Amino acid sequence: MIPHFTLSGPPDAPVLVLGNALGTTTALWNDFKLPFRPFRLLRFDHPGHGGSAPVEQATIESLASGVVELLDHLELRQVHYCGVSLGGMIGMWLAANTDRIDRLALICTSAWYEDKTGWDERMSAIRSAGVRSIADAVVSRWFTPSFSPTAAARFRDELLRVDEGSYLACAQAIRDVDLRPELAKIGAPTVVIAAAQDDATPPEHARHIAEELPDSELYIVGDAAHLAVVEEPRTISVILDGHFGVD
Repeated sequence: MIPHFTLSGPPDAPVLVLGNALGTTTALWNDFKLPFRPFRLLRFDHPGHGGSAPVEQATIESLASGVVELLDHLELRQVHYCGVSLGGMIGMWLAANTDRIDRLALICTSAWYEDKTGWDERMSAIRSAGVRSIADAVVSRWFTPSFSPTAAARFRDELLRVDEGSYLACAQAIRDVDLRPELAKIGAPTVVIAAAQDDATPPEHARHIAEELPDSELYIVGDAAHLAVVEEPRTISVILDGHFGVD
């Protein structure tokens, strides 16, 4: 199933696909730009998020397959890919199992969760009381306390508009993910970025990924939590520009 997408930028520029975190949409990247080189930015929504159709079940493989369908639909043979959290998991699967990813960036993501209790508790709360019951806790993990309350509220409103069943399906996919066997298969040059104040995917998750990848660099951004690309866009954009701007 082809997800909802937007494609913007110079038609002759390299394509950079941007994958969102669970509970966010293409709006995650509204203020994002790389400072030195032009790219065509291809943004897509997960199922039941933004303009994408809902689903009842999902796996990382099925979500990644939707991205492959999108690339086929747009006749894009190979692209750069940058993903945050769930978007990063999709990127790892794509880079390990297809030849569609030229260069890869992984931001605040994980290959595996040893302790699945938090995901079990979150899904249980949603089943009994809806996404609203977990919204405040989720948003508090997305940003540091110094982040703009007004901006955080916009992300909370966006989260509340996500289809509940699709959120649960994607959460189940994250809970069950184990990409550790895939990491050694990723040949694309990769930059791995963590945030020092990210409790959702702490820096040790990024270190594990970087250690297992054949060709990677690791960066840890200090003043940010899980949605570091929103809190520290300038720092991250410079890192990404250097990574994706290689000729």
